[in-house]
Amino acid sequence: MTRTGIGIRTATLRNERVTGQIHVYDGAGKGKSQAALGVVLRSIGLGIHSGLDTRVLLLGFLKGPERDYDEDAAIAALQKGFPHLIDQVRTGRAEHFGKEEITKFDRQEAQRGWDVAKGAIASNLYSVIVLDELNPVLDLGLLPTEEIVQTLKHKSQHLEVIVTGRGTPQSLLDLADLHSEMKPHYHSLPEEQGIEGIEIYTGAGKGKSTSALGKALQAIGRGISTDKSHRVLIMQWLKGGSGYTEDAAIAALQQSYPDLVDHQRCGGDAIVWRGQQQEIDYVEAERGWEIAQSAIASGIYKTIILDELNPTVDLELLDEKPIVDALLRKPRDTQVIITGRCLNPPSYFNLASVHSEMICHKHYADRGVDLKRGVDY
Repeated sequence: MTRTGIGIRTATLRNERVTGQIHVYDGAGKGKSQAALGVVLRSIGLGIHSGLDTRVLLLGFLKGPERDYDEDAAIAALQKGFPHLIDQVRTGRAEHFGKEEITKFDRQEAQRGWDVAKGAIASNLYSVIVLDELNPVLDLGLLPTEEIVQTLKHKSQHLEVIVTGRGTPQSLLDLADLHSEMKPHYHSLPEEQGIEGIEIYTGAGKGKSTSALGKALQAIGRGISTDKSHRVLIMQWLKGGSGYTEDAAIAALQQSYPDLVDHQRCGGDAIVWRGQQQEIDYVEAERGWEIAQSAIASGIYKTIILDELNPTVDLELLDEKPIVDALLRKPRDTQVIITGRCLNPPSYFNLASVHSEMICHKHYADRGVDLKRGVDY
């Protein structure tokens, strides 16, 4: 930040880039595949809003069919809601293995996946290609890193490529336009495991709100697979005004699943700085919390996303004690996802069973590249 405190960029008009970028999400923390799916949802929402189709390829390495994966439900929700826009291919075996356990089948499956990826990159049919878990494939030596790097270096100008997984080779990091590392945070004592169903995504890196959108998709998809209604509330602070691309993504969800997704937003259309808070900032923050608190207690929603709650508390627009009390009393089967960066971690961080910090190692905005609606904001 260039000034003391927490500032939230609003959806003001700005120049937008036209060149697709290469994103890398890695690290040991949770949220990598979720962030990729969140970007996909944003891109689809923008395409629907603008009347232009955004076709997506989801290519999963090391994800054989014998096992269920966290993102399966989210992908199912995407495919049901936007069947003509989403293609999915999975390769590899289901179980984890090390370099000493590599088989001929593993090499063949990795090559099959890369053949699909090369054809998709060359085809110009896709706006976004997700290469999920490509990084560990390269780390295991199942594919030649230099060939992947050279292919991505010569991709079409418009194509957005998202690469996920641990163990990114340095040459791919050097090529990437964005590198966000998901770092896990653990409780100091073994008995402090946190409350199941409370997840926190924080840090200066990209992937917090996009991971939350991925969780919304996951909840909807899980409901579809079990023939139960999994309602989702997306509550956003510090995001007043209009023009946020998340609106288009959420609108796309509401269009496909009108009875399952509720969206509430509060705040003014201005950056809030510490020491310069206005009365309206406090009023709007409290209004948002009243909605969220009621939703948590009700048990109506299976997933509640509290987007940018962390900086709202850090700016002292809300007291953290009522938040702690509400989380302690939440229904067992209600999942609460809390996002946003903050300088002073509030006490409710200790309640989370998952806490992933997004660390920004590289961002194309730092090189003066314009941001792109549907992907960046």
